Parts: sequence; C-alpha cells; structure tokens
Amino acid sequence: MGPEVLGPATASLQPQRDPRLIVGFDLADDAGVVRLDDERALVQTVDFFTPVVDDPYTFGAIAAANALSDVYAMGGEPLSALNILCWNEALPAEALAAVLAGGLDKVREAGAVLAGGHSVTDNEPKFGLAVTGVVHPERIWANQGARAGDALVLTKPLGTGIVTTAMKRQMCPPEAEAAAIEAMARLNREARDVAHPLAVHAATDITGFGLAGHAWEMAKASGVRVTFDVDRMPILVHAVALADAGHLTRGEHSNREYVGDALRFEGVSEALQSVMVDPQTSGGLLMALPEADAQTLVEAGVAHRVGSVEEGPAAVVFGTGS
Repeated sequence: MGPEVLGPATASLQPQRDPRLIVGFDLADDAGVVRLDDERALVQTVDFFTPVVDDPYTFGAIAAANALSDVYAMGGEPLSALNILCWNEALPAEALAAVLAGGLDKVREAGAVLAGGHSVTDNEPKFGLAVTGVVHPERIWANQGARAGDALVLTKPLGTGIVTTAMKRQMCPPEAEAAAIEAMARLNREARDVAHPLAVHAATDITGFGLAGHAWEMAKASGVRVTFDVDRMPILVHAVALADAGHLTRGEHSNREYVGDALRFEGVSEALQSVMVDPQTSGGLLMALPEADAQTLVEAGVAHRVGSVEEGPAAVVFGTGS
C-alpha cells in the first residue's frame, strides 16, 4: 500500500506512551521493537506479497528472505517465524508444498524456527512471514541517527523491480533473471553479522519505496542530507538497459512523488534515475556509519560504499563522481 493512503491512516492513530515500546510506527522504521528487560528487546515484523517469479520454491524463499530482512535491518537476530499464506485451492498441491518448503529452508538458513502460521483462501497467491527477533536495547539500528560525515554503504544490487517486470513480460535476458533471483533470495545475515560490532548510526533495508524513498526516510528522521554517487552503485546486470526499454513498475512514479522536492538528480540519466527509485524485493541494507567502519564492510565483501551523509536540510541527492 502506498504512503499516500497509509500515511494519513497511521497519522490518525493516538500516540503510544508505553515505555516498553522502543521503536513504533511513527518514523516508518523497518520493524517494531519492544523492551523485555535491560538486556533483551523483541524485534517484530510482518511482510508478504504476490509471486515475483514463476518457480514456487524460489518464490517462497524470496518472500521469506524479504521478511527476515526487516529484523537484520534493526540489528537483530531472527528467532521464530509464522507463515502467512493466501492460496487459490485450484492451484496444484505440489506448488503449495514448494512455496512452503522454500520459506522453511530460508528460515532455517537464518537460524530461526518456523512455529506455525495462518492461511486463507484467495484468488491470487500471497506468501510471507511474521518474524520475531531479538536485539540488545542499546544496540538497535533505526532509520534515524545518521550523522554528517558518515559514509553510506549498500549490501545488495539495485534493479529487482525492473528486472522482474521484464521477466513477467518474457523479455528478460537469462543472466539478468539469474542475478535478480540470487540477490532477492540472499539473506542480509552476513552483512548484519559483519556490521554488528561496528558503529552503525542508522540503517534500513531497501524495499518497496526504492533506494530514494528509504534513503529519504533516513534523511528525514535524522535531519540530514544523503548524497549518492551512482557511479559507485551496485546495479543488476541489464537493469539500466531494461529501464531504458520501458520495463518500469508503478512505483516509478509513486516513489518519486513520495520524496517530492527533496529528491534531486544531478547529471543522472533517466534510466539510472529509474533504477534509483525502483521498488525492490528483498533488497539490501543501507547503513550510515563512520568511514573506517564502512571500509571494514567493503573489505569484507558484504557492502559497497555508495554515498555520504551531510548536514541538512533533509534531502536525497544523486550525482556522479562524488
């Protein structure tokens, strides 16, 4: 659901004053965080969507990786998951079993346990997880806290929305399809593990609002300007060419609108602009942290150095060669 619908609805809700709630929905963060005691807090999230690939096992794995990513984006460790399933009973039982198997294998890979779930009958299949994780209350990553002078790193390539759109139209080169599936099914676990002891000031995962939209949420919550060098950006093979050929999602327009006048492109082609606003499925982590710590992530092979944090006003700027 787009921010133009969801934003006014959540804004109408009464603020919660419970001291146990460390992170709620007020800053559009990736997950909620509830304090248990001085050493532990629960990270809770839920995410599900319609198929983005044809193979049911792969769809299940991608949907699970996408939901688990919200826990990693908060600096947490997944503990348990519940399936969320909408299914058309006219579809083959083997396909359903494969979706569930893909999800279960990804939960196991994350070191979590699948504790059950809930299903309903629906014309269009949908699958995902409700995930519970744990994090130390003093080591939570949130989308606020980025500081001027921080480096920005990104852990996965961009362009999954564009590539999967071309896949649906059967106009996607095989190597682009394979690269997109590998990226979407990959957990952000390794990047989180390497970054865990570092001074991560702010973090978010890149999903439906695209890099521009989620970077805007970080910039706005932190009161800073974030600047990106598109020449350094990891981008899926053929994604720029596919964008230039018109394989764009509905999010192309809505994500630009979401950021509005705070979004600026300086010397960036239209196709590359489309990649920067492209809605992502199971995208990478965007982290703001000191330069030396960013270099640690780059040298570990789990992230790319893509930009910098500067003093406000809040804005998202894409340029070249910065």
